[in-house]
Amino acid sequence: MNSHTHSSGVADTANSWGSVFAMSVCAFALVASEFLPVSLLTPLAEDLRVTEGLAGQGIAISGFFAVLTSLFISPLCGKLDRKTLLLGLTAAMGLSGAVVACAPDYQVYMLGRALIGVVVGGFWSMSAATAIRLVPSHQVPRALAIVNGGNALATVVAAPLGAWLGATLGWRFAFFCLVPVALMALGWLWHALPSMPATVQKSQKSQVFKVFGLLKRPAVLPGLCASSLMFMGQFALFTYLRPFLETVTAVQGTTISFYLLITGAAGFIGTVLIGQILQWRFYQTLIVIPLVMTLTALLLILLGDRSHAVLVLLGLWGLTATAAPVGWWAWIAQVFPDDAEAGGGLFVAMVQLSIALGSTVGGLLFDHSGYQSTFLLSAALLLISAGLTVIAARTAAITTPEPGSDD
Repeated sequence: MNSHTHSSGVADTANSWGSVFAMSVCAFALVASEFLPVSLLTPLAEDLRVTEGLAGQGIAISGFFAVLTSLFISPLCGKLDRKTLLLGLTAAMGLSGAVVACAPDYQVYMLGRALIGVVVGGFWSMSAATAIRLVPSHQVPRALAIVNGGNALATVVAAPLGAWLGATLGWRFAFFCLVPVALMALGWLWHALPSMPATVQKSQKSQVFKVFGLLKRPAVLPGLCASSLMFMGQFALFTYLRPFLETVTAVQGTTISFYLLITGAAGFIGTVLIGQILQWRFYQTLIVIPLVMTLTALLLILLGDRSHAVLVLLGLWGLTATAAPVGWWAWIAQVFPDDAEAGGGLFVAMVQLSIALGSTVGGLLFDHSGYQSTFLLSAALLLISAGLTVIAARTAAITTPEPGSDD
């Protein structure tokens, strides 16, 4: 489809892999930026003189802006060179870190968070399409794995490092640290990315209708609802983990980093293992994950004041919650084999909307009726998600054609 991209032959191979690694650094900085408020929620809320629930809306607003951007970036930036667009997004990421780090009040903080949302929506919507243009088709899965490796590393490192930096040098410094990382990614992308003129698109309107057309396929709607409730349930709880650890488990200062590190490290293990497990039992895995998370959320309410139990439960949460998106991306590839890009765009929008809704409602409950109600909401959403995944699995079993036949 992009024969012109590789006309220059092998000479560009090293450079195109350089671009892939640069995008991985971008993904790392982006995921770190998006979820940094989680590990700094309490000092941030105190400094800006708002409640923890309101500070957590910083994750909600980035989610909402990511949804808008992922839906509209293609039509709005139709003719723009994709290299220019990615460089612009990376620069905006650095700017967002600086705006949040220097925010004098809550409004400016939210403005910086809205900006990171735009970058998240734009970058993830374009990541697959960019990888397809950088490397030969048989190496696209490897390229996407490398880009997502940055994402996985950020889920391990960002929260504990953020909490540690916050405890030692202050939350503003932790946000400011994102600026040099973004600048490094910017320089690398500028150097490594080839010019990527916009491909000739069929009318954008047909793209949007195509996405809604995908919803008519059996198993797609229950699957999308299941995945969005999974993310909603995950972020209703995860966003408010730090105030829970401080007030209920009575963990302070740099020890919080240790708890978040355990969560992240377990998540990394989960991400490494899930590929194999999915090949063995695909839908069963997607059903078990939210069930384990439901149980974890309920046990955190019951055993929240026992530090050793909480540490084990957070490890279990990380193991399942961080691996879950890998499973659902594999599901997207399975149900939209010919429309991975349209399906991927729809999925990015739904995930970000779910993160926004989960952290919003979780924050309102956290402020008004305490952590128990937030964690119960999380458990309920995750349980419904498991039920919907069962429906998706059954529908898929009935309607899936034999491998090799056309659908």
